[in-house]
Amino acid sequence: MHTGANLPRAFIFDMDGTLVDNMAYHMQSWLAFFARRGHDLEPEAFFRATAGRQGHEIMAAYLGDHLSKEESAMLDQEKEALYRELYAPHLAPVAGLEQFMASARSAGVKLAVATAAPNDNIAFTLDGLDLRKQFDAIAGAADAARGKPNPDVFLLAAERSGVQPSHSIVFEDAPLGVEAARRAGMRAVVLTTTLPAEAFAGFDNIIAMASDFSELDVETLFAATLPSSSQPKN
Repeated sequence: MHTGANLPRAFIFDMDGTLVDNMAYHMQSWLAFFARRGHDLEPEAFFRATAGRQGHEIMAAYLGDHLSKEESAMLDQEKEALYRELYAPHLAPVAGLEQFMASARSAGVKLAVATAAPNDNIAFTLDGLDLRKQFDAIAGAADAARGKPNPDVFLLAAERSGVQPSHSIVFEDAPLGVEAARRAGMRAVVLTTTLPAEAFAGFDNIIAMASDFSELDVETLFAATLPSSSQPKN
């Protein structure tokens, strides 16, 4: 549905793999983390199963749900510190992001981040790129009990932006994130930074796919419509 420029509208961005093309470094850090513990993982299968989930959810899935909250938090800190060490020399926004955000802001669109990342990683990315001030709302792992594909973090980002879910468009690079947007009743734009377009077959809430933000136009996205079969499901 075309929301109309007079209604509050929002773009809600996933962070890892969407604002920054960093998933290869997350993968390296996860593989090294689990290799230390005797787990040999297949990278693509691991990504599809975990991208968008929170660290403690991934720890429980692969190490067992016997971990205490404190043990899980310590393990998560170890993994994320390894990731930041690996990615720090390469930190950069996805091509076209800053111009796209400027165009959205000039059109009165609210901008938000909705991520499964912990606060340290949010600071590492948004402050490292001096982007935090560009966003009206930020929601991360510390704000939502459940990671994607649950819709919690997207719904919270929309609420904090003062925008209805149906007037919000999500930008994602992972199938679990697109599913979370669908459950939130939100349209989605896929960035093929990490997976090819065919990895997203079957989703009826996707309105566009792009390799980076230079290929996208603000008003064209808001004019895109969903199939009538699309219904949010919690």
